[in-house]
Amino acid sequence: MANKAGQIIARGERTWLVRIFMGRDPESGKRQYHNKTIHGTLRDAQAYLNQSQRERDLGTFFEPSRMSLDHYLDKWLETAAKPKLRAKTHRDYEALLKRYVRPALGTRTVSKIEPLEIQTLYGSMQERGLSARTVRFTHAVLRASLHQAVKWRLIPVNPADSVDLPRQARGEIQVLTPPQARDFLEASKHDRYYVLFALALTTGMRPSEYLALKWPDIDCRKGTVSVTRTLEPIKGGGWQFADTKRARSRRVIKLQDWVIELLKEHRCTAPEEAAGSGVPAEAVDLIFTNTNGNALNERNLVLRNFQSILERAKLPRIRLYDLRHTAATLALAAGVPAKVVSEQLGHASVAFTLDTYSHVLPHMQDAAAAQVEALLLDAPQKKRPAGRKESR
Repeated sequence: MANKAGQIIARGERTWLVRIFMGRDPESGKRQYHNKTIHGTLRDAQAYLNQSQRERDLGTFFEPSRMSLDHYLDKWLETAAKPKLRAKTHRDYEALLKRYVRPALGTRTVSKIEPLEIQTLYGSMQERGLSARTVRFTHAVLRASLHQAVKWRLIPVNPADSVDLPRQARGEIQVLTPPQARDFLEASKHDRYYVLFALALTTGMRPSEYLALKWPDIDCRKGTVSVTRTLEPIKGGGWQFADTKRARSRRVIKLQDWVIELLKEHRCTAPEEAAGSGVPAEAVDLIFTNTNGNALNERNLVLRNFQSILERAKLPRIRLYDLRHTAATLALAAGVPAKVVSEQLGHASVAFTLDTYSHVLPHMQDAAAAQVEALLLDAPQKKRPAGRKESR
């Protein structure tokens, strides 16, 4: 069965070859065809032919890619992901795909991957004891890669859009209470990086942000610090400066007066410690450095300084990053508006800040209720609002 634009050729019982004319090669002038084997009835083959011809005429038809997922992911990581991701994030994506996705699906043709296969992958990850958070992160990366395949017209739809994800239990944020925060600062006074910990606990900056600070970022007259870059490790050793996590992460933060004074004192002593140590050009003007005047290694800072301070102060073992959460919690509990806290942290939105630190909200609501009550009833006398008559 044939027409000028396509034909259906019987190839056996319930097997049909559908050939669709796709035009002529612009260089050779030869006729080009799309060939597809259909298993089913003649009606199934005719339906495929009609649908393909409509898509061809509309300019939406494309032949599914025969590329393997492994080959595709290599291209995606290099050409699409790498230019817009930070180096560390790119390495994380690469490692995650290598560990979880490639062993199960890497040899599959990208255009033939079904939602059930992806769902099975996620199920096996959970059976191995991996957390819902890991599964959801894996899904986010795989889904993003296949979304690009749709844009590149390698596959018609994204199979990762049709899978169910495990529910992620909301983990509690580890923070220091106000008394514990005071104990931490007291214990850190004897550490060479006291000013660093004070800055972390009062600004809520990320470790990668305050480790990248340079002296020109500090404006002592205005009492502010500008966050414009981050410090990230390089695979195989070393470090480099990188862009902030997102555009809103570039921000100016108001410093507390006592922290400004600490920075001024640190400014006077830092050059003496680094003198004659062969400081790399890129490390010049860094506020926080090791004894050689080079950039601080976050892991070394935690092992050699941060954990020792926690032990001396008899405080719970928290992460260095939890000083950021502590700063946000203290600010919210002190009544600082959520919008101000969100801007200080460099969050994407106020809603994200409130959702992240929702454990503080009940206490804030108690204080707000008491303040409004005082306003309405003139507490502590709690006079009745004007116009209300005594019932008899």
